[in-house]
Amino acid sequence: MANHQSIQYDVILDAREDRCPMPLLKTKLSLSKMEKGGRLLVQASDPGSMKDIPHYIELVGFSLLSVSEEDDVYTFLIQKN
Repeated sequence: MANHQSIQYDVILDAREDRCPMPLLKTKLSLSKMEKGGRLLVQASDPGSMKDIPHYIELVGFSLLSVSEEDDVYTFLIQKN
């Protein structure tokens, strides 16, 4: 398990250069490849991600462990249940 500023995760997805809907689509793809219990750290700069990613995570029943914003980068820590 890797560590990003004291956040424990298994896979990191850097979608900072992507525009809507790519951060969400890449998040879905990454999660589909992960084992149950795995943690995905997503970094995105598209403002739509702040709505799209949490909505999707709630819809599929995964856990959104944390959300933060720093310097126009949104960071999501997701656990696949």
